[in-house]
Amino acid sequence: MPQTTIDTALRDAAEARAVPGVVALAATADGRTLYQGAFGRRDLSAEAPMTADSVFWIASMTKAVTSLAALQLVERGRLDLDAPLGRLLPLLADPQVLEGFDAATGAPRLRPARRPVTLRALLTHTAGFGYGIWSEALGRYLEHTGLPAITTCRNDALRLPLLFDPGERWGYGINTDFVGKAVEAASGLPLDDYLREHVFGPLGMHDTGFLLTPSQRARLARMHQRGADGALAPTDFEMPQQPEFFMGGGGLYGTAPDYLRFLRLVLNGGTLDGVRLLRPETAREMTRNQIGALRVTPLRSVVPPLSNDAEFFPGLPKGWSLAFQVNLAPAPTGRSAGGLGWAGLANTYYWLDPAKGVAGVILMQLLPFADRRALELFAAFEREVYAAL
Repeated sequence: MPQTTIDTALRDAAEARAVPGVVALAATADGRTLYQGAFGRRDLSAEAPMTADSVFWIASMTKAVTSLAALQLVERGRLDLDAPLGRLLPLLADPQVLEGFDAATGAPRLRPARRPVTLRALLTHTAGFGYGIWSEALGRYLEHTGLPAITTCRNDALRLPLLFDPGERWGYGINTDFVGKAVEAASGLPLDDYLREHVFGPLGMHDTGFLLTPSQRARLARMHQRGADGALAPTDFEMPQQPEFFMGGGGLYGTAPDYLRFLRLVLNGGTLDGVRLLRPETAREMTRNQIGALRVTPLRSVVPPLSNDAEFFPGLPKGWSLAFQVNLAPAPTGRSAGGLGWAGLANTYYWLDPAKGVAGVILMQLLPFADRRALELFAAFEREVYAAL
């Protein structure tokens, strides 16, 4: 593709400090590189330039990887998509739904869920779990109970009620953290060991993991926060390096080249460079809409420093597969109907298009999520990739 247009957009944004630094990669299913670029700095308070192998906290981009691990265990008969998961995970044996708060005491009002939580419901975000960032009720519950935030990676952070009965609607939340717990229970391995042995090792994703190695730390992109005046400033943030549990919904660090290999595996029906991680039929199930007439809804922020309101392709119908958001109509960027994608909290984004055999990753490290300048770069990058096909 002619690199000058997207190079200019990314370089200009970095030089203007609209974003601290950015890495973008795109390739076809067979590995033909369509674009690779890195601009800006890993840390605005230091001189180290951003490079293609810079390491980012990829946050909720972790979800698709954990979902693939669970589907491997479904193939082996170790997990069941539709059995009540409380048989395997006691914390899900008696799910409770948050109905509101007592007017006099402010205490939460809970009732038993009408249906059990299943692996399929967790994978499709229809189980009922939420995030306090996008749920005022859940934020109030966390404040009342004193439970830790999910990013502490403390087990007590998972002791949350449902916001609705399983299967009632789509709702984004800590679902995939329970998927990670299910992978551990079914495999007998800690999630980091399972992923290393069954996903990252076979795929050659040697720069991806929950715990930072010295080599990764030397290439780590620092988190930045956008202030009220729009300026970016470095801030200290790191996922716990001695966690009580490995956060299957958002704990991974990784690089753009590594994640692109994962996306190409999915595009190729579960195989890459002679290594098969999923059967073709499982890979197809992983990528098709699984929530029927339900629809993905906008994320309305209640914690502005961490997230803006967020929605991909407003006005287009969107479903959810066993791992990804699915746009059910062609997108204005050029993405086909049936295209897949998602993001991470620190403005890391990706998409894959099975119909056209292309995937892309663009990584930044700044808060709040759904930053306007970051989203503009993502859209411009995607449009240029499709224009060059």
